[in-house]
Amino acid sequence: METLNRAKTGKKTRPVKVVQFGEGNFLRAFVDYMIDIANERGNFDGDIILIKPIEFGNLEPFRAQECQYTVSLRGNVDGVGRKINRIVTSVADAVDAISEYDEYMKLAEIDTLRFVVSNTTEAGIVYVPDDRFEMTPPSSFPAKLTKFLYHRFETFEGAEDKGLVMLPVELIDDNGLHLKECVLAQIENWGLSDEFRKWVENSCVFTQTLVDRIVTGYPKANEEKEWEELGYEDRIMVTGEPFALWVIESDKDISKEFDLPGAGLPVIFTRDHHPYKQRKVRILNGAHTSFVLMAYLMGKDIVRDSMQDDDIRKFMNETIYDEVIPTLTLPEEDLKAFASEVVNRFNNPFVDHALLAISLNSVSKWRARCLPSFLGYVEKFGRLPVHLTFSIAALIEFYHGTEIVDGVLKGSRNGQPYDIKDDEAVLRFFAENSAKEPADIVSAYLAREDFHGKDLNGIEGLAEAVTAYVSDIRENGMRNAMEKIG
Repeated sequence: METLNRAKTGKKTRPVKVVQFGEGNFLRAFVDYMIDIANERGNFDGDIILIKPIEFGNLEPFRAQECQYTVSLRGNVDGVGRKINRIVTSVADAVDAISEYDEYMKLAEIDTLRFVVSNTTEAGIVYVPDDRFEMTPPSSFPAKLTKFLYHRFETFEGAEDKGLVMLPVELIDDNGLHLKECVLAQIENWGLSDEFRKWVENSCVFTQTLVDRIVTGYPKANEEKEWEELGYEDRIMVTGEPFALWVIESDKDISKEFDLPGAGLPVIFTRDHHPYKQRKVRILNGAHTSFVLMAYLMGKDIVRDSMQDDDIRKFMNETIYDEVIPTLTLPEEDLKAFASEVVNRFNNPFVDHALLAISLNSVSKWRARCLPSFLGYVEKFGRLPVHLTFSIAALIEFYHGTEIVDGVLKGSRNGQPYDIKDDEAVLRFFAENSAKEPADIVSAYLAREDFHGKDLNGIEGLAEAVTAYVSDIRENGMRNAMEKIG
């Protein structure tokens, strides 16, 4: 079978406008996919060069296909499960920053270059003081970027119009701000010139972003069937869901030169991305965290099956619409539209999202995703939000276990063991307290400031309500207890 390549795609040569630190599935199914559409619709006209920033992995599969690949989006579109395939031609080349260091640095000399995209994982944006300027390259991404920017600064003699726009999509709060702080710290550490520092601060742009798309990666289990359907061999194809959102906060207006919205793409330019992040974390992620532990103890294993259970779906909808949305700041119409799309995404017929996978580190997830809505509701209405309150009881019961084996707390569902994975302090707490009476474990759990940031026993009526729910779950089962709060 023929391998996908430029001859087959008819790729056009465009000016290189983007270098991208990271060649992984998410970037290719999200950023590169969007730029490809913008190219086709005449809103961008730019190529991308991928940079492999770490030793792990290799670029041979990319070179074998001349960086041409397929994005296959699978999910519900207008209520119907669909598979949408697109051959992406926006990537022109791929360079290894370590084994091809000189070629990597020469990318900084490209006159048309304007954007730097990165996805170096949550641990990638970190200042490493031991990185030295003479290293080829330094170890950390910010240090690599600093040297790259410095070479560009020198090449173009500090020309203001040769500054670059940073578009980090790492999943950390204020990603662009932290990246800029790391770069400036590296400039200070290396004793680079004040002129360069001013060029970075004034001619370069560090945006802050929020990205949202579930990318499920390469379909290894069904690759030959996929190739047969496509009509060619593609070893770097990537699958994901149709939904996407890219929110970009920038101090300088870059919307005209990065006109993805003009191509009909789901990109929002804003002066403040935080309300959109709040919406995602508290509706999408908060919905997951509030119902998955309960659903698992009701016998469900994946998200889609949970959504097809009327009781669980009703619980989730009432959590979102009655208890979360009233605490958020974006227009109610926008929030409800996003919530509707969340339910649609949870029902994706092509994705088997395991509840146990989502359950990882649920104590810290509940604090980040659900507690702000919980506290906002109490402050606004002066009473407990019943569904979010019940989710605390469901969490306590999901974490019920007294034995830790190989760093995993052992739970039991209908006599069958399951693994509970969290920080050591969390697992130790439940191992030591699960056998206690409901009132005692509830009080002890709510008191843990390291789990919640404060002692939640101070919230009027909370300990009593959670204790009653835990007692009901233990006596009558999860479904019977949950149905009573509807």
